[in-house]
Amino acid sequence: MSTNLPVYLSKAVQVDVMNSEAVTYSEFSNALSNPVLLGIVNFSPLPGNVIMELAANLGFSMVDRMLGGPGKPLEKNRDFSEIELLIIDRIMTVCVNLLREPWKNVVDLNPRLERIETNSQFAQIISPTEMIAIVTINLKIGDVEGLMNVCLPYITLEDVMEKLNTKYWFSSMQESDDEDYSEVLETLVNRVKVPIKAILGNSSINVNDFINLQVGDIIRLNTKVDDELDIYVGNIQKFTALPGASGDSYAVRVTSVIREE
Repeated sequence: MSTNLPVYLSKAVQVDVMNSEAVTYSEFSNALSNPVLLGIVNFSPLPGNVIMELAANLGFSMVDRMLGGPGKPLEKNRDFSEIELLIIDRIMTVCVNLLREPWKNVVDLNPRLERIETNSQFAQIISPTEMIAIVTINLKIGDVEGLMNVCLPYITLEDVMEKLNTKYWFSSMQESDDEDYSEVLETLVNRVKVPIKAILGNSSINVNDFINLQVGDIIRLNTKVDDELDIYVGNIQKFTALPGASGDSYAVRVTSVIREE
């Protein structure tokens, strides 16, 4: 079940980071309502736990979708059943495992979902006066929209705080092997496909002539046979060329390169 889970959900999920701020844990916990979905995550090797809060309407929507429904939330909130919590546990485990990739430049994480709490009173992982960082993410699953809050306690981030800034990231990039990076970048660029078109010429005809066009009709263009053609890469004119053939295919021979000043 967990293998097919991310593929199934990804077809209808949109994710946007809305906000990040620093508050005390009491401000975060007092704003929680019941029932609530709180995933308590062991952030090994960093100390302490991280909390992932998922809006209840999203939880019910995911359960409905995973059980073959259209993915609609309940009209009135209620407590989650044990079966529903088991399904949500699988979903949040997938989300937790996805944390490894974005954190790999800071620390080699081995996060693990320890449990899910539906009552905020049982999620007092740190002192109410401790500072935390909250990253608010807007999730849209089909037509259902809600928020996910990732709560990062200061005690968890303290050991790697100096690595969580742009200066560190820039210095890390400079220390990497520039030659290997250039080769990888060149390989990726070489695989990019760009649209190229050759304009044979232009002509203006009235609508009546256009709708009565038949196979074999001739349209007079504003260019001559030996005129150079304009070659566009995307919507930018980059070359001039002469028309011709290559084997059984039409082709153009580039005669000049148009360079921007």
